[in-house]
Amino acid sequence: MRVIDSIDELKTTVRLLKNEGKTIGLIPTMGYLHEGHISLVKASRHNNDITIMSIFVNPAQFGPNEDFEKYPRDVAGDSRKADEAGVDILFIPSVNEMYPDSYSTYIEVLGITDRLCGKSRQGHFKGVCTVVLKLFNIVEPDRAYFGQKDAQQAAVIKKMVKDLNSTVWITVCPIVRESDGLAMSSRNVYLNKEERKAALVLSKSLMEAVDLTANGEADCERLRDRLISIIGGEKLADIDYVEILDAETLEFKEILKGRMLVAVAVRFGKTRLIDNVVVEVN
Repeated sequence: MRVIDSIDELKTTVRLLKNEGKTIGLIPTMGYLHEGHISLVKASRHNNDITIMSIFVNPAQFGPNEDFEKYPRDVAGDSRKADEAGVDILFIPSVNEMYPDSYSTYIEVLGITDRLCGKSRQGHFKGVCTVVLKLFNIVEPDRAYFGQKDAQQAAVIKKMVKDLNSTVWITVCPIVRESDGLAMSSRNVYLNKEERKAALVLSKSLMEAVDLTANGEADCERLRDRLISIIGGEKLADIDYVEILDAETLEFKEILKGRMLVAVAVRFGKTRLIDNVVVEVN
């Protein structure tokens, strides 16, 4: 595996690979890799000649009171995991490399970012879209891989790609969970023992949503109330949102129809976790 920290070096390397006719898959990450990230590597290796992973804790997507400074980092461990997983090129730029002092351009996707995490994390998706588009321009990948756990992020990136006529094909891979159901997340490391146990209420509530819809529940408000009741029954859970939306457009619906996203965001202590499930309703 080759490790690169320079934009110019990466662009030169990519140009040579493309001249050889190689297809390229890109996996943008903020590091602290877990099996969810590794599943994206497996998907990319299956569909592309070359897999490039970026590790960059993007300051532009953190709010003033969020955890940018404390966000977990382990460059040595991440490099080992990426190499073992089969990543061909690991791109680890500095903040100054991505955002030099003269930097003043940002990307916003309107509408779809006004709800869910975009509502409670003002400016978050402006930072996400900016760094992802920069990575697309640097790498010019054939395909890019994102996880379903960040469902709104995936929907926003798809919208940006469509609106800006990008040729990058976006692949969204399934959520990878711990054996007890907790969705894998770099932020899980923040949880103490009691919070870790309490966080299982997220997957429990989502499985209840799957069961209820399978048994004919079609009213979004009733389903939402049921999930709020389940999560609210956990004393350590502080609900940010529980929402049910169209899985593609993220528009709110009164009746469950087609592919629907059931999404939750809950704080356990100082740690904010997100999770979701997609249900199919005829």
